[in-house]
Amino acid sequence: MGFLRISGEKMSKKIDLTNMKVVLLAAGLCCFLWGSAAPAIKIGYRLFQIDSADTASILMFAGIRFLLAGFLVIAYHSAVSGRWIMPPKGSGVAVGSLALTQTVLQYLFYYVGLSHASGVHSAIITGTNVFFSMLCASLIFRYEKLDANKIAGCVLGFLGIAIVNLAGAGSEKMFSISFFGEGFVLMAQIFYAVSGSLIKKYAKEFDVVTLSGYQFMAGGTALLIIGKVCGGTLSGAVGPSAFALLLYMGILSAVAYTLWGVLLKYNPVSRVTVFGFMNPMFGVILSAIFLGETGQALTWNTLAALILVCLGIYVVNREKKH
Repeated sequence: MGFLRISGEKMSKKIDLTNMKVVLLAAGLCCFLWGSAAPAIKIGYRLFQIDSADTASILMFAGIRFLLAGFLVIAYHSAVSGRWIMPPKGSGVAVGSLALTQTVLQYLFYYVGLSHASGVHSAIITGTNVFFSMLCASLIFRYEKLDANKIAGCVLGFLGIAIVNLAGAGSEKMFSISFFGEGFVLMAQIFYAVSGSLIKKYAKEFDVVTLSGYQFMAGGTALLIIGKVCGGTLSGAVGPSAFALLLYMGILSAVAYTLWGVLLKYNPVSRVTVFGFMNPMFGVILSAIFLGETGQALTWNTLAALILVCLGIYVVNREKKH
């Protein structure tokens, strides 16, 4: 039975979402989709004629993507339910908090930081979101305990990301960092971690699919307005391929974030978030396929990194011996 035929709440009755094989497949799908976002965004910039340094227009592009993703989530959820799904009473704080942390602040800091930081630094720093997620869940929200396995898994996964991204990096730029560059990218990872714990918190009271859809619409609208106010524009000549790509990006966000939220509801945060180390791996591989960037993907460094990432995932999720 597929995810697209049932709602988030009903899924728990059909599929054992705590089963490690299910978590592996579902989280792997999310990471594959997020990994595909990297080349899709680059292609999107070209199709919509957006300069990579034009942060305002990039925010508008992201805003439309997430607004579309939210509409798709709610439209599908409504079709399955036979009625249009409205935000449940009392969910305003939940929707607002998730929209602010998961969509607005995370992507605002990320895109601004990305325009002032090197791609290598950004990719490595993005890998810290797994560690921040575990720290947030363990030390702030107290969902679980931070043990040696989780720390070791984070170290292994982070080393994997560092290896695959440091390969071929110019040494002259490795120690060049800035607050508005690498600092902002780091802030984005902190907001990512906070949003993950908030999802688990609010999912106890509200339908996680509904929350995901409406927070996307609220956050996407906010990003669109911010980008427009800051002088962004998407007025370049575009064709069917550009709108098809935008639709795909909306779908990937809708499926990946919603499914990820459902997994967080029924599993420890660490069990799910550690799969986030797979995101840059898929990004490198898919960039090689769709952008022709084979120089970094087809190397021994990438294989070693993949092994370390898989070891990190295994260490975090292995059963403890009593």
